[in-house]
Order: sequence, then C-alpha cells, then structure tokens
Amino acid sequence: MIARLLDLRSDQLQLHHVRLAFSDDIGDVGRFAFRKLWILFTTILRVWWARIRHGTPVLYYPPSGPAKVPVLRDIVFLLATRWMFRRTAFHFHAGGVSAFAAQLPAPLRPLFRLAYRRPDLAIRTAPQNPDDGAAFGARRNVVVPNGVEDMRGTVPEATAAPGEPLNILFTGVMTEGKGVFVALEAFRSALQEGLDARMDMMGKWSSDAFRERCEAFVRHHGLEGRVRFIGVLSGPEKFARFAACDIFCFPSFYDAETFGLVLLEAMQFAKPVVSTHWRGIPSVVADGRSGFLVPIKDPRAVADRLLALRDPALRRAMGQEGRRIFEQEFTLQAFHRNMERELTALFR
Repeated sequence: MIARLLDLRSDQLQLHHVRLAFSDDIGDVGRFAFRKLWILFTTILRVWWARIRHGTPVLYYPPSGPAKVPVLRDIVFLLATRWMFRRTAFHFHAGGVSAFAAQLPAPLRPLFRLAYRRPDLAIRTAPQNPDDGAAFGARRNVVVPNGVEDMRGTVPEATAAPGEPLNILFTGVMTEGKGVFVALEAFRSALQEGLDARMDMMGKWSSDAFRERCEAFVRHHGLEGRVRFIGVLSGPEKFARFAACDIFCFPSFYDAETFGLVLLEAMQFAKPVVSTHWRGIPSVVADGRSGFLVPIKDPRAVADRLLALRDPALRRAMGQEGRRIFEQEFTLQAFHRNMERELTALFR
C-alpha cells in the first residue's frame, strides 16, 4: 500500500519517499539482526537529509504491529525523527501496537509513550480495527480503506464446468495465524462430506517447521492429489490464479491483520469469499452477500460454507456482489482520492 500511495499524482501534494527496508522477506520480519541496526541508523540519516533538502513539513509513518523488535525500532526511529517535522501522520497498516506498552520493561514505557504520542493524523484501514490513533491521542483520527488496481481483463477467467472439481484458492503468508491449517482441516472435512474440489495454497512459508507440519497433514489424510502448495507467484501469474478459482478461502486470525488485501484481489474477479469475523475483514466482505464470514479457528464452519458454495448460482451471485462492492468502495482511485483528502487537511 505504500507503493500504491507513491503512485498518487496530485496537484496538492508532493511525496518524498525514504524506504524502510528493514526485512528482506516475511521470514525476517520481527527478528533481530545486527545489520538492521545499521539500516536503522542510515534510514534516520536519510530522513534527516530529506527533511533538510525538501523542507518537508509532514512525517508520514506506518507504525509496526505488536511485536517487540519492530516496536523497539519504532521507538528509536520516531524519537530520532519526529522532532524535525511540524506534523506527524501515522498510517496503521498493522493493528494493535498501542496495547504493547504493557509488555515492555518499565523503563521503556515512557519512551514508548513519547515516541507515539499525539500524532496529528492517525489512519486505520477499517473501523473494526484496534483504535491505535485514539489510544495515542491523535488530533484527528480517520478510516481510509485500502484499494487496489483493477486487474480484471488482464488475464483469462475460468470457472468449473458442471461435473468438474471446484478450484479453491488460499493466498497469504503461509503461517498459522493466516488460517492455513484451518483451511486444510476444513477442506478435508468438506471432501469427506461430498465436496468435489481441489485447493491451491499460494504464498511464502513462515518457517520450515510449519511447512513440514502442513505437508505431513496432507500426506496423513491422503490429500496429495487434492492440495497443492504453489509457492509465491506475482504479476500475471498471481492474478491468473485468482481469475481461475471458484472460491477464495481466507480464514485469517492473524495478530496484525487489519484488512486483507487478498480479499480485494479475489473480489475484483467476481469470486465468492469464505473468511472470518476478524479485525477489518467484515468491512470488506459483506457476510451472506459477497461471501461468508465465520468465527475464527473454526474449521467446521469453514467447511459448511465451502459445501454451501457447491451451488453455482450462489457462487455467481456472491461473486457479482463482491465485484460491485469492489468497484464502489475499494478501487485504487478511491484510495488515492481519500488519502489525498486526509493528507492535504494537515496543511489547513
């Protein structure tokens, strides 16, 4: 979403980007490494230089999620940079950091409060997310939904013909919190109750141990011909998977989940969604209209919804409603328009 924000072309705003390249990939996120100290130091210097060179009055920053190493990094970064800027905008792409102070050693808690105190603008992606802005005393606290570029029409679309197996897709970080194991258990149960389907799971494994656990589950239950772990795909290859699926399954309960961009990527191709009542997901998926939402960590409920979506008329109706919602609320143009409005308000 930062990259998409930088694509904004505005007569009212000029954006100067200093990349926060602390982690090489998802497996590196939240882990301490000495090289990250050097990256933090050089990033602070580059922010100082950008402030001096461009005279930028606003610091726009996406705070971390509730994890120790990223929070400590944020504290150092914000204490070293906020004083140079007249205004600060926090964009909470991850949620729940405001509650993390209690997990820090007592001497660090005043520094935590000082680093995050009273931003001029706090943005969260959905009203259901933790209200970190209010907890930090933000002067203005708003909700701006994410949006993605409409890729429909760029890749061929397909649906299962009568008598063919349904194609179920999961996309996300391959970690327990994203609902990977819940999806596997639900899929096994649905197959036992008559669902004719295959499931592709697309994404990077969070750890070798979790990969081995999931692969062992597939072997133990004889699902080798039904479940495929297809790794990380990008660009047209990724969107072709969305366009060719019949159902998108995303039973997330991830700690830092705030929105679920993959839901938009499925809805833009008019695919029905099975997901969870978790954080900002209900702001994206209309339960019973564009898909189904179930309680978290409930494979039985997920299986029931997959079985309900055997009905091709229901899949088609929910997919069309998801496409309508996407066009109305979650396009990249809407995101740019809303972000431009909120950021320009900082100068009034």
